[in-house]
Amino acid sequence: MSHEPQGAEDAVQDASGDAVALHGADAFAGGPGAAQEWWDDPAMPWKHRPGRSDISCLVWMGALGVFSLAMMPLRAWLLGAPSRIPALVAATGSRTGSATLGALVREGDYRLVIPWVLVLMAGTVMSCKFDWVYWWAGKLWGRGMIEVWAGRSERARTRYEKVERWADRAGWVGMLLAYLPVPLPLMAVVFVLAGANRMSVRRFVAMDCAACFIWLLGFTAIGYLVGAPITSLLAGYARIANYVSIALVVVVLVAALTSSWRRARAQGARN
Repeated sequence: MSHEPQGAEDAVQDASGDAVALHGADAFAGGPGAAQEWWDDPAMPWKHRPGRSDISCLVWMGALGVFSLAMMPLRAWLLGAPSRIPALVAATGSRTGSATLGALVREGDYRLVIPWVLVLMAGTVMSCKFDWVYWWAGKLWGRGMIEVWAGRSERARTRYEKVERWADRAGWVGMLLAYLPVPLPLMAVVFVLAGANRMSVRRFVAMDCAACFIWLLGFTAIGYLVGAPITSLLAGYARIANYVSIALVVVVLVAALTSSWRRARAQGARN
């Protein structure tokens, strides 16, 4: 066997083979040469290959957005007549509807045989019916869903971080304060953090329903105290309620079509 040094050609061939092997190792280990997996995207809430639970939860989150948009015209229509206010509260847990319900009780315009407190209880259940999805997202991904909501906007990220710090300091009281009518994503962040902090689902549902009922009862009390001015506003709104509902239907359809067009365009760009 010859022990003479290899020639230049052999050295080049060995170097090329080593480079190929190194590239293959990088690709296998997820190194610089590896192709990015479909799920390894900053726009996704998970930090791992998703399983069935991850996909199911993400589908539920998307369905909640569609459901909220679809309910907007119905809410506007139900608010348009005193006789429909109890249905608005019972079906959606509307706080505006609860205040209006209190005013109707004060003015003697509540006509149903069903006690108004049962209407509030039904509204509580309907208002909280999908909140467990946010808890589930927190349990699965920690604050991953919050990062998705914040996106790449530094302003949005700062706002969500402030809400998170507040929620951490508030503790369990945050479940009650999550329903504050302020232009901040309190509710979603508090619910996600409840799951991330391993709160049991039974405790979460119980606290969520209790907080929601307290707020609906409070809005009803405010409406009862105010009384006639609210019913006067309702009478004025009733004259345009149908037009508002139709306008919201158009908005929902345009939003759905625009979103579909953007997804198709993005898919086409990737292909």
